[in-house]
Amino acid sequence: MYRILPFQFKRFSKNEVLIVNECGDYYFLDDYSFDSFVRHQLDENSEAFLDLKSKLFLAQDDFEVSLEKIAARYRTRKLFLREFTTLHMLVITLRCNQRCEYCQVSCAEQDAHSYDMSEDVAEKIVDMIFCAPTSHPKIEFQGGEPLLNWKVIEHTVKYAKSVAQKTNKQVSFVICTNLIEISKEQLEFCREHDVAISTSLDGPVDIHDKCRKARIGDGTYRKFVDKLNLAREIVGFDGVDALMTTTAYSVNCLKDIIDEYVLQGMGGIFIRSLNPYGFAAEQANILGYDMRSFVDNYLEALKYIIQLNKKIFFPEHFATLLFSRILTPFSTGFVDLQSPSGCGISGVIYDFDGSVFPSDEARMLARMGDRHFSLGNVLADTYEKIFSGVKLKQLTAKACVETTPSCAWCAYQAYCGTDPVRNYLETGDELRAMRGSPFCEKHRLIFYGLFSILKNATDEEMDVIWSWITKNPELVKRHESC
Repeated sequence: MYRILPFQFKRFSKNEVLIVNECGDYYFLDDYSFDSFVRHQLDENSEAFLDLKSKLFLAQDDFEVSLEKIAARYRTRKLFLREFTTLHMLVITLRCNQRCEYCQVSCAEQDAHSYDMSEDVAEKIVDMIFCAPTSHPKIEFQGGEPLLNWKVIEHTVKYAKSVAQKTNKQVSFVICTNLIEISKEQLEFCREHDVAISTSLDGPVDIHDKCRKARIGDGTYRKFVDKLNLAREIVGFDGVDALMTTTAYSVNCLKDIIDEYVLQGMGGIFIRSLNPYGFAAEQANILGYDMRSFVDNYLEALKYIIQLNKKIFFPEHFATLLFSRILTPFSTGFVDLQSPSGCGISGVIYDFDGSVFPSDEARMLARMGDRHFSLGNVLADTYEKIFSGVKLKQLTAKACVETTPSCAWCAYQAYCGTDPVRNYLETGDELRAMRGSPFCEKHRLIFYGLFSILKNATDEEMDVIWSWITKNPELVKRHESC
């Protein structure tokens, strides 16, 4: 006789059921085997029985040992909680030299210096960052266009490195910039201080210039490419990465965008959907699209990328994160899909005036006039008041998929998360029944697509997926050489 251990399940196809346990292990059972399994009638000599036992879906006389194994693997999946607040984002300025159609922060005019962060505020933020228990804080400079307040970036980097030395911590830096006005001197500073560069490329010239426009003039593609090449000359290829945002103009052109990324020598792509904040919310009827349309195009693009990887190493980063969660017991640093939500406890953002928000989306919401998620201000509040305060505790309590309606019994629960800020924007409450929400629809359909890929993948395609997870291109080369 055997005992059944906790698991979630869903009908995957006409005659097949997908089951997933608390550890994130998964297994496909045909209808007859599933029925036999839950009735405690599964043949103990069958392959399915042995597989289910090894994956901790059932236990025999080793019940207590099996529970200890589940607990150990569950702790591993939640390991991100130990590095409390690793990512710290600083809004150096709201000013921007572009006026992108989908700007999520409703950026300010280029000469609106009242939206610049001061050196005093930056120092207060850095002091608070090093109060966090993490030993590897990451400081990310955002905007607007952060380069418009370059003096404060320089000061913050130098000050943070001095504090890191005193506290025996290792700090890393990223600048999120459109690159349009970056100078050789600024790039040399980035090289000297190991500051990585994250930029934006939406695709080939016609797609990129559709939304990413200068405040005075036309699209920015040509200038972007020139500055991208300059940046690579100085900081190297590995020092520059890019993100894209999918709009109604590009949702049906993902293959062209992928080809552009390959053409520009990018090391991969993160196919990102549109967030409903700032200018993007104001123009939702123009820039938005049906979530199912996005997912259908995303999955087709993913299949194209997998085939592309038989020739070059080019991961799709979002799929890599999700495949890693499905195929390994390890947590990922992706703040958007964590349980509890990464808001405040994995990442936090500091506005130009020192205001603290649990996520970039929460700050965007404040920019739209609702400061519901403001945790405090570094000029007036202590670390303890901000990060151990009632507001963050209440937010975290409402941000666990294990206790969220419909998520609690979803088969994809072990891999997913929730977005309390978006829930509040759409319903007025951080906690909601997620079924039917755009967030749920997107990830539920993507997970179904990923499991379909895993179920039908050839050995070569599995090598591609594992090469992404392990960051080891040689996995595919070895397979090709065979």
